[in-house]
Amino acid sequence: MSLKILKPEDTLPVTPETVAADSAPPEPVISVEKVCKQFEKNEPTIREISFEVRPGEIFCLLGPSGSGKSTTMRMLTGVYEPTQGRIQVLGVEPHRFTRQTRSRIGYMPQHFVLFPELSTLDNINFVASAYGMSWFGRSARVREALEFVDLWEARDRLVSQLSGGMRRRLDLASTLVHGPELIFVDEPTAGIDPILRAKFWDHFKSLRAEGRTLFVTTQYVTEADYCDKVAILSRGRLLSLGTPEEVRKQAMGGGIINLTLEEVTGQALRLLRAMPGIRDILTVSPEELRLVVDDSGYILREIVHAFQEANLDILNIESYRPDFEEVFVRLLERENAGLEASEKPKAGRERLLPVEGGRLPQLVPPQEANPPRDARPSGQRDGQPEVLK
Repeated sequence: MSLKILKPEDTLPVTPETVAADSAPPEPVISVEKVCKQFEKNEPTIREISFEVRPGEIFCLLGPSGSGKSTTMRMLTGVYEPTQGRIQVLGVEPHRFTRQTRSRIGYMPQHFVLFPELSTLDNINFVASAYGMSWFGRSARVREALEFVDLWEARDRLVSQLSGGMRRRLDLASTLVHGPELIFVDEPTAGIDPILRAKFWDHFKSLRAEGRTLFVTTQYVTEADYCDKVAILSRGRLLSLGTPEEVRKQAMGGGIINLTLEEVTGQALRLLRAMPGIRDILTVSPEELRLVVDDSGYILREIVHAFQEANLDILNIESYRPDFEEVFVRLLERENAGLEASEKPKAGRERLLPVEGGRLPQLVPPQEANPPRDARPSGQRDGQPEVLK
């Protein structure tokens, strides 16, 4: 079930295909330039953050509780004004939104705000009327929105009788009923089970396919992989920004290759240090090295060739794709150590990874639910090596 974007003008929604066909890059839907937010005499909640959201993207603002995600969301929707800096949403400063601009925006809050004593249908009809949709004009839209989140069969049930997950789906349907082109979603999957969490991301992907732009905040690090762009926020500071793969490289210092030999010899280390494109060499064990490189695919082939020429045996070599839990923790550790998020290790330097009881320490935060299986690369589990043949 698709939901048409309703716009004042009769234009086609922006999609990745139409963007590629246009010679000029599209204007950002959201533009944030050096924005700070400080409440009275307290410490700044947001510290000079900048980013852009392009049409047709799912943009994820990821961070722990208290990092400033909800404050950022409230500035983008016009609830707060920035203390300094500039924000534009759909070409307008949020505190100057007109009714017409607001009709192009949907907002799903973090907490349920509808009426438990009303039915599912009454609640969504109330939201549609608040957007000025007539009774006859909104009936089809209401049904489409409820069918989109699989709640049409529950339309006559009181909201007080719905489960928490069904209430969250009703929130999403109410956000979509007026056909917005830009959708703000504040921690949509907080406190719901993994199966429903996967369903929500299926909905978001469907909306993106229709040309919508989504701005999503979350504290579940595994959800970053479902998005086109990721911004990681901590203590009001932007630690990293880019595609999921770009953020991985920023956190790890580059691509990662795991190399296992019969023994890490001086000859092997000299050979690796002499190779361009290897930024760092980390000793995991007497037999295993972890290499930080510019281009995993290219360097992997160069290592195999060089070791064959030198008559050195390789027991195993593989490209390693860290899961986002490890990426997230690395960035937080770097912040806590007072390092810049963009700092990279010096090329050719050999280091010893810290070992606890003969094993590498687990760099993961408290256990979160696993992401949907269909979101993982084929044949690979999160945090497991991706073997290159």
